[in-house]
Amino acid sequence: MKMPQGKNRTLVQTLCLVFVMGGLAWASVPFYDWFCRVTGYGGTTNVAEAGADTILDRTITIRFDANKERGMPWDFKPVQQKMTVRLGETGLAFYEAYNPTDRPIAGSASYNVAPYDAGAFFSKIDCFCFEEQILQPGERVQMPVSFFVDPDLATDRDAKYAKSITLSYTFYEIDLPEEQAALAPRAGADTTDTN
Repeated sequence: MKMPQGKNRTLVQTLCLVFVMGGLAWASVPFYDWFCRVTGYGGTTNVAEAGADTILDRTITIRFDANKERGMPWDFKPVQQKMTVRLGETGLAFYEAYNPTDRPIAGSASYNVAPYDAGAFFSKIDCFCFEEQILQPGERVQMPVSFFVDPDLATDRDAKYAKSITLSYTFYEIDLPEEQAALAPRAGADTTDTN
């Protein structure tokens, strides 16, 4: 039995709509990530290979904030609460993480800055947040972040009024890499010697 012409067209249009919607859903995450990095939207920061070429006399206070996802067992905090830097000057700050458990734990940090207008002007040169962190049982580490605030902030229509910027990290637990997971003792396993 042959389908009427109108039903064929409706079927093709519906299938095209499904494929277009699927493609848009697939592309939305990388597009949103790119958009945030280019515009600083949502407090997303920039990444730089080196510090700024110019340093201005104007200063800005950088505040440091640390959070954990619910269930993340690490202790996580900034080593110092704030610092004052000149626009374009490279700053170096440290965050401390401690694993109080009896098992290795892998973590990854997400970050943002506030106010959001300043996100496009905050550039990280090096950061612990660029890669996963693995802490062994009882291990305590200090993790560096080097950064600068672009001198162009001083002339931006909205961001120039910022007197301080808050750099905030949230650590969340991730799966251990396979080689680390193979070395970790299994929960509930009996490790006593029977000899």
